[in-house]
Amino acid sequence: MLGNRKEKALKKLRKELRSGLYSYLVLSLLEREGELHGYAIRKRLEVLSGGKLVPSEGALYDILKGLRKLGLLEDFWAEVGGRPRKYYRLTDLGREVLVELRREIDEIVGVLSKLEGGGEFELSNRG
Repeated sequence: MLGNRKEKALKKLRKELRSGLYSYLVLSLLEREGELHGYAIRKRLEVLSGGKLVPSEGALYDILKGLRKLGLLEDFWAEVGGRPRKYYRLTDLGREVLVELRREIDEIVGVLSKLEGGGEFELSNRG
């Protein structure tokens, strides 16, 4: 019973955590790499994370669609090897939003570092 509750909680919390993280990673990747098609984005994330942070194809295309609707990405078709592929690139708005998100990520990393004992902050009432 306890194991089942643990797995259910982990599944829900991982999904919530990764949802925003994947959007940030996609924006960052497109900033660094320029224009990429969906499969290339997924493969780059797989390599960068050692296979640990790879959204499913369906999840990735939902993320790309959502980022496009927000005006952070634009898509276009290009023929590669005789085959049409949809490519994605950041918009100016996407770049601006990414700068703000990066600041927020830096804040989160700082807090996590302090919580893990890497900073001046120490929890006095543990356990």
